[in-house]
Amino acid sequence: MAKQAEFFAALSDPTRLRVVELLGERPHRAGELAARIGISAPVMSRHLRVLLRAGVISDERGDDARVRIFRLRPEELAATQAWLDQVQAHWNEQLASFKRHVEQRKS
Repeated sequence: MAKQAEFFAALSDPTRLRVVELLGERPHRAGELAARIGISAPVMSRHLRVLLRAGVISDERGDDARVRIFRLRPEELAATQAWLDQVQAHWNEQLASFKRHVEQRKS
């Protein structure tokens, strides 16, 4: 649960959510992301650090060691989706049980 909380906290910021949307299109350098969103490089760096720490994105060095390429981590998205599916299944079961209980009391 703690991992999902950190994941959702990272996505709770509109700027970071926009970064995720852009990285869903293709990998980007930090400067490209900052330019597309219209924020400064230091602010973008802070947002990227939060997303990296939460495991939402990863980074890699290109041929030039000074250049970092950021990309989504689909395995983290899949893990969070699996957790959401478990939560939904639990609540579907609880609601179905409650419905049966209410219907039995009506009879």
